[in-house]
Amino acid sequence: MLDCTLVIAGSAGEGIQTIGDVLADALSAHGYAVFTWQEYESRIRGGQNTYTIRVRQDPCNAPTWEADILLCLNQGAYEKAAGRLKDGGILLAEEPYDKAAMVVPFKAMAQERLGRVIYANTIAAGALAGVLGMERDALEEVLGREFAAKGLEVVEANRQAARLGYDAADAACRDACPWSFPKRSGSHYLVTGNEALPMGAVRAGCRFIAAYPMTPSTGVITFLAKRSEELGIFCEQAEDEIGAINMALGASFAGARAMTTTSGGGFALMVEGISLSGMTEVPVVIVLAQRPGPATGLPTRTAQGDLLFAVHAGHGEFPKAVLAPADPKDAFHKMVRAFNLADRFQIPVIVLSDQFLADSRFTITDFEMDRSRPESFLADPESLTIYKRYALTDDGVSPRLVPGMSHHLVTADSDEHDEWGHITEDLAETVPAMMAKRLRKAQHLCRAMKPPEAYRVEDAREVFCSWGATRGAVLEAVDRLRKEAVPVGILHWTELWPLAPVTFPQGARLWTVENNATAQLASLLGQGLGLRIDRHILRSDGLPLTARYIRRAYHERA
Repeated sequence: MLDCTLVIAGSAGEGIQTIGDVLADALSAHGYAVFTWQEYESRIRGGQNTYTIRVRQDPCNAPTWEADILLCLNQGAYEKAAGRLKDGGILLAEEPYDKAAMVVPFKAMAQERLGRVIYANTIAAGALAGVLGMERDALEEVLGREFAAKGLEVVEANRQAARLGYDAADAACRDACPWSFPKRSGSHYLVTGNEALPMGAVRAGCRFIAAYPMTPSTGVITFLAKRSEELGIFCEQAEDEIGAINMALGASFAGARAMTTTSGGGFALMVEGISLSGMTEVPVVIVLAQRPGPATGLPTRTAQGDLLFAVHAGHGEFPKAVLAPADPKDAFHKMVRAFNLADRFQIPVIVLSDQFLADSRFTITDFEMDRSRPESFLADPESLTIYKRYALTDDGVSPRLVPGMSHHLVTADSDEHDEWGHITEDLAETVPAMMAKRLRKAQHLCRAMKPPEAYRVEDAREVFCSWGATRGAVLEAVDRLRKEAVPVGILHWTELWPLAPVTFPQGARLWTVENNATAQLASLLGQGLGLRIDRHILRSDGLPLTARYIRRAYHERA
């Protein structure tokens, strides 16, 4: 079965993302299932970055590390990435860094034939397409879309550059590639998490987003800002994260479904606002795109280090929900669910993404958009003779109205308050009654949460417990271990707090598989379900988990 990994290595500013995106789009247009992920340093120019493309006939949305084909744009890129090339793999390079390299002088060709070295990356994309034996027309069609906004002259120059690279590779590398990539039938979408999350927000009826740019979350607001007039969404770049969450709360109080996005340090600034949401019972959705910390940490790398922070964010005791989508399709539907849960229970809902999910491109065959729909939980003002914003109810959820839409007075108060929303310090009755009211929502919220997804657990003697965007790698690892006769299965969580009840296979050993250093899911399962899990496969170096990493770690620890 076809399973080919291409790695493009170069410095920031050399256009490796353009090469990768163009080639991935062309392969997808050829009918292949493509998965891409990026490893890039936190700088505008310089450093050494990689763009990895995995190509299969059937979707496998999981990263790989080893390269079948390695393209290096400079000496430093070769020195960094050469260790990733498999034995017998193909090395395509600007210069003969290695005696086995197939040399295509991208930069010299760009300068001599097109008069500008800027076209070197498109020549490199054409060269890779030539090595793969792709149809040139498909590549040129993608280039037309990629550069259409820059005019026909730029489009034609890039097409010419791609043809130069294609022909040069055909001459230098003919018959070197063991695979062929003829056009196949089939339709796929290539989507990142930072595209799917805002699409899900639109589906949920979101009409307001405020955020302060912070990698890797920024793509969510930029996606919406580019389309704000078309979609009818108000997008505000706030002065900081404190302003962003308070703007979102204000918009939500006024009746708009509202959200904000951030990453680790920005989320720290939002914590008081999350507590404000808990006290005022104003719904809000927060997308937290994780990256390694503490402090600035590694801004452009991936991690799952903020799970416990999200669960416990906010001073005082109040209910909240924490979700963690597994891939872009799940991210789309989880955003709709996040807004529905926030409105239904009048709580903050935190959606945990990470740099891997945010920036990677996944092949999705069908979003099944009709599976998720926005639900309305506003009360009918005509049915209320007397309106108490914080009325004591059996489930803790008080009737919610929007100010200005009826004659009723709608209040919100960050101080402890009575049923009307007026400040109170009645410690004997009102204060404990209001605390109990809010906490009753947590009981009903818990019943609404979904259990983990189970895979091959029926006969499993080993069970991997995982969460969020690691699912693809864990699924692939389990399938590989099963081929080695290891009876392993998966329980994968995408709804993490509060934890729904779950039945674990009798007699199975439990492991957690996480992109962090401290096994935070294990701690959470211990807190919420009373489990003790002391076997872990952890990765905390800023790189995503791969099936090979998980398999090796299992054999080392089993």
